[in-house]
Amino acid sequence: MPAVLTAVSSTAPGDMQLVRRALARDGDAFRTIIKTHNQRLYRIARGVVRNDSEAEDIVQEAYVRAFAHLDAFRGDSSLATWLSRIVINEALGRLRKRRRTVALPENPQAEIIRFPLNPSDDPERTMAQRQILQLVEQATDSLPDVYRTVFVARVIEGLSIEETADLLGVRPQTVKTRLHRARALVRKALDDQIGPVLLDAFPFAGRRCERLTSAVMRRLGLES
Repeated sequence: MPAVLTAVSSTAPGDMQLVRRALARDGDAFRTIIKTHNQRLYRIARGVVRNDSEAEDIVQEAYVRAFAHLDAFRGDSSLATWLSRIVINEALGRLRKRRRTVALPENPQAEIIRFPLNPSDDPERTMAQRQILQLVEQATDSLPDVYRTVFVARVIEGLSIEETADLLGVRPQTVKTRLHRARALVRKALDDQIGPVLLDAFPFAGRRCERLTSAVMRRLGLES
């Protein structure tokens, strides 16, 4: 298992209690952990591999790995950080393996994740939201790997500089430098249409969240 246990952030309230319940094979505890962290972990994975289905597979594998070593969680970091580092290690490993087996095209066509539209919205506003979010996702996908992971962690997921540095195993100054470059590249691509819409990019909720949760629970033998 990758070294993912040391972090600077403190344990969130309730983390250790959830972990203790999960170690006792409490199915509700596993389900709570999965549903609480699904969206962040999915966004991080997708930010690395730029593919919907592969990101889901990465998150599922990361959960299974994490739960197999849950007794190693000591609360030195938050559970979110601990899980995020497992996911990013899994995702980066997949990326390295992919590059060893196939030559990646210079501009791979990424799969666009559709914005969950509100049926009460007027058609023009709905279309504008969809178009802006597609631009955000395309601009993010087009970033070089070294910038994209920082951008996803800091801008889309809202992690602090210190949390991002800890997650990626780099110095805070490196995070600042890479983020500055990433923002410049995205800003150029979007012509300054970047901002609050980022919080809704790369959604992972509803049926997709429930599907992944059920898959992990089945693999743990806690759901038929």
